[in-house]
Amino acid sequence: MSGGSPSARTLIALETSCDETAAAVLRGTELLASEVASQVAIHRQFGGVVPEVASRNHLRALKPVISRALDAAGLSIDRIDAFAATSGPGLASSLMIGASAAKGLAVSLRKPYLSVNHIEGHLLSPFFGDARGVRPSVGLVVSGGHTLLLEIEALGKYRLLGQTQDDAAGEAFDKVGKLLGLPYPGGPNVDRLAAQGDPKRFDFPRSMMDSSDFHFSFSGLKTSVRYLLPKLETLPLPDLCASFQEAVVDVLVAKTLRAARVTRSKVIAVSGGVSCNSRLREKFRAACEKRGLELLIAPPSLCTDNAAMIGYVAALRFANGERSPLDSDIDPNLRLVSTN
Repeated sequence: MSGGSPSARTLIALETSCDETAAAVLRGTELLASEVASQVAIHRQFGGVVPEVASRNHLRALKPVISRALDAAGLSIDRIDAFAATSGPGLASSLMIGASAAKGLAVSLRKPYLSVNHIEGHLLSPFFGDARGVRPSVGLVVSGGHTLLLEIEALGKYRLLGQTQDDAAGEAFDKVGKLLGLPYPGGPNVDRLAAQGDPKRFDFPRSMMDSSDFHFSFSGLKTSVRYLLPKLETLPLPDLCASFQEAVVDVLVAKTLRAARVTRSKVIAVSGGVSCNSRLREKFRAACEKRGLELLIAPPSLCTDNAAMIGYVAALRFANGERSPLDSDIDPNLRLVSTN
């Protein structure tokens, strides 16, 4: 991925907020290498992420992942000018491993350390590789743990417009996938089956789609699926998946477009793991094209948890002269902006 900054300094970013162990090397904002060790197969047997299992596997995987990233970038560790890591939000035991490793490397090599908010990494990932950089826009962060609408003014200048009041969209996908007997994680499997189904077969609720605010709610939709299942003589999985998915996507697209209209934004930036969903991308593209809006969605490799997006934020802040104190702590409940 092309890019770069005037200083062209190199950094390593680490991401261990949940169950992905990731490292990326950047020169300025140019991505030199990105490595991810997934734990999906490990946690599938439990039907979800087990924090203790995740942290143990981070410990095993982190050093090899860092080594692979350095090898792919063609650099030795002593050529790195700064170290960055996700400090939150996420699982405390997982966050601690990446942050401690980055701080340890920074101390041993006498280099700066940068603490990065995981949500900010997602939020700005659609701008990665864009020569125009971060621009005023409406950002939708939609993942397993978060569903947020924010107005982006510039790097570090964000205004919260709305957020989920219960389940995040990705969480709803995974829970409905589990109700339907699909393997973990449910989201990608729902998307795959939905492609073969009729999205109009079941009329599921579009909660809060017409509310005057920009908040979301997906818990009622999940409950509707649960109550419907015992009434069905057969289980039409493709139609169920397509109808459920359509309900989620309709709300996300409608709320985001309304936010763009109210804020008079001409750019919409969509990020997070759920932005890999094929129907979400299709409906956003069609809606933005119809309204003359520019749509930015990161490639799938930058949508799920990865260190490249963390490195991008770190590189922008590093170029601005920002540094984080070595005694800065992780925060599992870290917010990007105040809700007050």
